[in-house]
Amino acid sequence: MTLQDARERWVRTGGVELCVTEAGDPARPTVVLVHGYPDSKEVWSEVTDRLRDTFHVVLYDVRGHGRSTAPTPLRGGFTLEKLTDDFLAVIDTVSPDKPVHVVGHDWGSVQSWEFVTVKRTEGRIASFTSMSGPSLDHFGHWIKKRMSRPTPRRTAQLLGQGAKSWYVYMLHTPVLPELAWRGPLGTQWPKILGRLEKVTPGDYPTGSLREDAAHGAWLYRDNVRARLSHPRPDAYAHAPVQLITPTGDSFLSPRLYDELDQWVPQLLRRQLAAKHWVPRTRPDQLASWISDFVTRHEDLGPGGTSATVDSATRPTARPGPHAEHFGGRLVLVTGAASGIGRATAFAFAEAGARVIAVDRDADGVARTADLARLVGAPEAWAETTDVSDEQAMEKLAEKVAAEYGVVDVLVNNAGIGLSGSFFTTTSEDWKKVLDVNLWGVIHGCRIFGRQMAERGQGGHIVNTASAAAYQPSKALPAYSTSKAAVLMLSECLRAELASQDIGVTAICPGFVNTNITSTARFTGVDETEQKRRQRRASRLYGMRNYPPEKVADAILRSIVRNQAVVPVTPEARGARFMSRFTPRALRAVARTEPPL
Repeated sequence: MTLQDARERWVRTGGVELCVTEAGDPARPTVVLVHGYPDSKEVWSEVTDRLRDTFHVVLYDVRGHGRSTAPTPLRGGFTLEKLTDDFLAVIDTVSPDKPVHVVGHDWGSVQSWEFVTVKRTEGRIASFTSMSGPSLDHFGHWIKKRMSRPTPRRTAQLLGQGAKSWYVYMLHTPVLPELAWRGPLGTQWPKILGRLEKVTPGDYPTGSLREDAAHGAWLYRDNVRARLSHPRPDAYAHAPVQLITPTGDSFLSPRLYDELDQWVPQLLRRQLAAKHWVPRTRPDQLASWISDFVTRHEDLGPGGTSATVDSATRPTARPGPHAEHFGGRLVLVTGAASGIGRATAFAFAEAGARVIAVDRDADGVARTADLARLVGAPEAWAETTDVSDEQAMEKLAEKVAAEYGVVDVLVNNAGIGLSGSFFTTTSEDWKKVLDVNLWGVIHGCRIFGRQMAERGQGGHIVNTASAAAYQPSKALPAYSTSKAAVLMLSECLRAELASQDIGVTAICPGFVNTNITSTARFTGVDETEQKRRQRRASRLYGMRNYPPEKVADAILRSIVRNQAVVPVTPEARGARFMSRFTPRALRAVARTEPPL
């Protein structure tokens, strides 16, 4: 989408003309997207593309930016009071009878904090989503508290944010910022964004960048020093606020929001593993969170359903454990038709993630996706793919990237079981086990991991290994070898991808009550004995009765903590301990005959 596909109008206010763009049905809830510095409204084009089918999306070029005109004179023309006048003029035009939902990024968020905390906008704003831009009043109080009551931690926080704010000092210097932006900095800016933030150009930035950046310097000069030195004491939000904090933001410390709860009675916090320019690098994630938050805070009509948002498009996410970390993220789980894979898909769904369930069992994986939506996933899809088929995995990755976005979390869980001595295990047996248990993981890591790396916004890969990866057994040579290879692959990848902020975790379950026992093959026996051993294994695992949901919980925790190797179940932890400190005892255990 380009914004030329949308409707355009002009709003005159305070001696300037604002270029306003609208997309979507005006009868639906209105979402106003406010851009930052040195951007224009085109920074929101990819987010708009994802919101326009559900909402009435409104964007406008802030005065002096894009196609809006600049005030004369520039000095004093960019105060927060005048920016609030502009905002009111826009929403009175596009949504005169209903409150709007505001979304701000960077300086768009800074000024939107003013909108949501001043009396004259009360009742006109239904919700506010903030990202990468604090309230100057809250920031001022944050600074005063740390200066009046210094501690080593508070002093470190002040110094840390002071270092991140180097550009603010530069923008207060006379003339130099204008010369830089109209000269070499304006020319190189797209390349800088591409190199440091992984922002692809597309329809952004526009040709007005140099003038936008030169005019926008007055946003800082007209407001920052005045508000930080004399912050308003009544800067309380009169609408619900969703705070999205990019953890890799080079300009703002997450500590800035430590006392935000005292200013915002209704606050939802979310973290996003990304850098500063999230409207361009993570539009799918933002659109999901914005949709969810707007829908939650829409006025309800008769019967408790939204008067303007269809139930078919209404997000269903329900905050659960780790929702702050995973809400809205895109998660792909292989082997998701049953067992640990299905439980993991449900755990991510309960945390508000968007889930792609993958399995070669079409009916089973479709059921997983349906149930994932019911338990909380705002969106869930089923994909039927054999992970051992490299070309099929390549096609899946292309489809996922094109239709859903780049995966944030990949869980390589698909696996099959095989038991039997080394000499009764045929070459064909080895190939089947390695194709799924090892090559399936290799394909997933290589194909989806490369997309994560190229995006440059981090991510996490979880590979399901097993306690058998470090616990030798005379009955599991092929299975144990495949899982040991997965464990070492995970360790190697973790080392390689650490510099790109991509974590890798090897999950090592022990005896977990799943259907892998009923489908596992036993070598060197006839069909009757095969069935008998499968039934016996299922009974033994059932008696152990360790649920796959506990493994799923361990997977989510391991990502939050960025753990390398996670033994799950007491026997897995015990075997891990023995492998490191009493390996001879573990080898002795390996010689014992398994129950048949």
